[in-house]
Amino acid sequence: MLGRRLVARLGREGTLGTAAIQQLVLADIVEPERPSTALDIETVVADLAVPKAAEDLLSTRPDVVFHLAAVVSGEAEADFEHGYRVNLDGTRRLLDAVRAIGGGYRPRVVFASSIAVFGAPLPDVIGDDHCSTPLTSYGTQKAIAELLLCDYTRRGFVDGVGVRLPTICVRPGAPNRAVSGFFSSIIREPLNGHVAVLPVRTSVRHWHASPRAAVGFLLHAATIGGDALGDRRCLTMPGVSVTVAEQIEALRAVGGDEMLRLIRYELDESVMRIVSGWPQRFDARRALDLGFRADESFAQIVRVHVEDELGGRIPTVAS
Repeated sequence: MLGRRLVARLGREGTLGTAAIQQLVLADIVEPERPSTALDIETVVADLAVPKAAEDLLSTRPDVVFHLAAVVSGEAEADFEHGYRVNLDGTRRLLDAVRAIGGGYRPRVVFASSIAVFGAPLPDVIGDDHCSTPLTSYGTQKAIAELLLCDYTRRGFVDGVGVRLPTICVRPGAPNRAVSGFFSSIIREPLNGHVAVLPVRTSVRHWHASPRAAVGFLLHAATIGGDALGDRRCLTMPGVSVTVAEQIEALRAVGGDEMLRLIRYELDESVMRIVSGWPQRFDARRALDLGFRADESFAQIVRVHVEDELGGRIPTVAS
């Protein structure tokens, strides 16, 4: 989802920072979608966890690599082997493929990490110096990949930047297997005139960013100077901290009172136990000082979804 938006923006702008884009190579385990653009685009069906796949992808020595491939949280927890194969083995193979080229080849590698690298017990506000303490397989896989990215950067094999993304909301399309999916569904489904199930209490607080903001994070990470980053190459991205109740109020403010009738409350204690250990609020001062910018409010996040996914129009909900 983020990859498609990233490619669409690169296609529209034709530049990355101040450099003109000569070619985009899009790789996924299914045939990637081609954006409407004049840029030279190559699409590749590939699985990074398969030997030689990463080497083949890097044969043209790209200057920038956006590594977004991942098995999301719920799936990584349910299928231990698959999560480690994709999230860890695939990342290691990619980094080793860069290292094997050698000869001074050192691309900027932007890695999509996650705030799942942090686990309870947590302070009310998590600062830049808080240690990674994951309590899920997904968070553990992301934390290990962060360490690899930093070590390969320290050794001069890659020029890495890891961006710890907030929960991306509102995710368009069908729900994925992320436990956090309800944060999006309680906004997306009512805006589409459909019922959404809320499995947690409205007092649950979490850290969010829109897909548009997340693409901005990735682009800024691709162009920021290495000297400004120093040795600490993984950063927590800024975001918006809101309760589920505040999410619902933002939905009402943007979409109207009738939207609230489409949220069905069905408490799921197992989901509630999982999310109760998630981060709630960050002080992302380092990222902000380096020029990363987030959404201003959750109402803005809802408006971004309406603009980008619904053509600026909210469907009428029948009484």
